[in-house]
Amino acid sequence: MAAKDFYQVLGVPDSASQEDIKKAYRRLAKQYHPDANPNNPKAAERFKEVSEAHSTLSDAGKRKQYDQMRRYGAFDEMPRRPQGAGAARGGGGPGVGDAGQSFEFGDLGGLGDIFSSIFGRGGRREEARGDTLEAVVEVPFRVAMLGGKVPVTLPITETCPTCSGSGGAPGATWTTCPECNGRGTISFGQGNFAVNRPCPQCRGRGRIPSQPCPTCRGAGEIRTERRVTITVPPATETGDRVLLRGQGQGNGQGTPAGDLVITFQVQPDRFFRREGLDIVADVPINVVQAALGTRLRVRTLDGKKVLLRIPPGTQPGRRFRIKGQGLEKNGRRGDQLVGVQVTVPDQLSPEQQELMKKFADSAGLKY
Repeated sequence: MAAKDFYQVLGVPDSASQEDIKKAYRRLAKQYHPDANPNNPKAAERFKEVSEAHSTLSDAGKRKQYDQMRRYGAFDEMPRRPQGAGAARGGGGPGVGDAGQSFEFGDLGGLGDIFSSIFGRGGRREEARGDTLEAVVEVPFRVAMLGGKVPVTLPITETCPTCSGSGGAPGATWTTCPECNGRGTISFGQGNFAVNRPCPQCRGRGRIPSQPCPTCRGAGEIRTERRVTITVPPATETGDRVLLRGQGQGNGQGTPAGDLVITFQVQPDRFFRREGLDIVADVPINVVQAALGTRLRVRTLDGKKVLLRIPPGTQPGRRFRIKGQGLEKNGRRGDQLVGVQVTVPDQLSPEQQELMKKFADSAGLKY
């Protein structure tokens, strides 16, 4: 079988920077997110592949291990070893060559985690917990800046209630799987080692029912949705991630659920924008206010209004600072910057034009 190449999944070269990987992930996650494709199971599967690739390549340690395995050819075509070549159906024989050994994913140490995610469940490490779920969550600007909570609906896989995960119809009879001879795993060889993975025919159970479950069609699992509330930390930026332990996918075998990784995408605001820890807002004033000065009530991020004095002779684009009305992070606090936009009347009456000319003449202004 051909393993997935995570660089190809994200559509980036293996020399891609972390920023390139992040950009590719955001684009693809938004395109294939299940919420945007509710009736497209292929999109959900693609989203899972993209999330899996990003989870490995965005982590420097995992990416280093993955690249090392990739150089050794671990992701080339890995054909099933024929009987008589040291690996019968169901595996268990020695690996390629006299010194080769057949082993489970866990025997690979740190590399086993990556092998397990690529070749499917069945490695000892992967069975210990459920899968990690990843989701992109859009957050309103004010919630992202001040912190808060947002509800999220996640597509998950649960144990089928009809067959309790067995995959067989109620009352079905069971026979030993002919593919793996009841072992539940089959072996694939490459180089000087062999890798065991769950048998695709019996799904790692070692036996086959006479009739598949009518609800899950033999899978033992069904797709459903779960609604969770996510806490958004203050001063959150697009691309920030939070890890929720034990909030991910269960495996229906009574073991702990996996983790949930949330990537935030901050929605723009019509009035405010962010510059570091500062919050920026532009306010319009007319020519007379700019020339003679005025007082304005300016809205802050928390909804309060602050009285701001605009001095005479204020030029377009000038910024005024409201201390302490920005974001707080790591013991530091930003300000709110108010930019002035001077508006000019679209039309003047003949009388207003004459008055404007007299003003210009008296002030020595050209027109």
